[in-house]
Amino acid sequence: MCRFLAYTGEPVFLDTLLIEPASSLVSQSLAAREAKTLVNGDGCGVGWYGARPEPGIYRGTLPAWSDANLASLCHQVAAPMFLAHVRSATSGEVSMANCHPFAYGRHLFMHNGQIGGYERIRRSVEAMVPDDLYASRRGNGDSEAIFLAALGHGLDVDPLAALTRTLAACTRMMHANAIRSALRFTAILADGDTLHAIRWASDDHPPTLYWRHLDTGIAIASEPFGDSADCWEAVPPGSAMTATRGAVAFSDFAVA
Repeated sequence: MCRFLAYTGEPVFLDTLLIEPASSLVSQSLAAREAKTLVNGDGCGVGWYGARPEPGIYRGTLPAWSDANLASLCHQVAAPMFLAHVRSATSGEVSMANCHPFAYGRHLFMHNGQIGGYERIRRSVEAMVPDDLYASRRGNGDSEAIFLAALGHGLDVDPLAALTRTLAACTRMMHANAIRSALRFTAILADGDTLHAIRWASDDHPPTLYWRHLDTGIAIASEPFGDSADCWEAVPPGSAMTATRGAVAFSDFAVA
């Protein structure tokens, strides 16, 4: 499983959260503590919001622990909202196009999990992506397909409802093809103003997700980082967390 981190709040330099803390995300790329895969070395990426509505994005196939360009960027860039991801590939080859986060317009998206039996239903999942969005598809993994399909299901209007509709359609496809493995979906969606964090799985065993207040804002991560005394709370399974301007709200996230 992959590892990721998201932040919203006052502008901070990216390396203060991604590199400097104990058990930082970059450290987790080499030695994760709460993932099935210890090493997450199949690429990395970071997306951030600055002076323009569209986010900046950096992705590469080097492991995060050895990517000097990533370290340099994180040392120089300060942002009020950013997403970062280290990949352990479960769907799609190791390539820059399959690294997270994915971007379209003002949106950033990253995912930890998988569609069970994706190769058997890949064509059907991709068919949910509208023609005008399909030209934006660069990789061959399930995460990007979910994101683009959700954009076609109204992500701009109601993000959580669009993701629910997309995952429900994927689940129906899995059932129709007698796929017994789970659909697991722990993900972050951002638009520069709001962060949505979702933790859901069809078998009630979604990948881990935690959050905490910082002095400068709110951090959301696959697993805690920093001092052992820092207070992290788990995002409950089957729920969505929304963070906007320092306020946090939780809602049920159910896929029929």
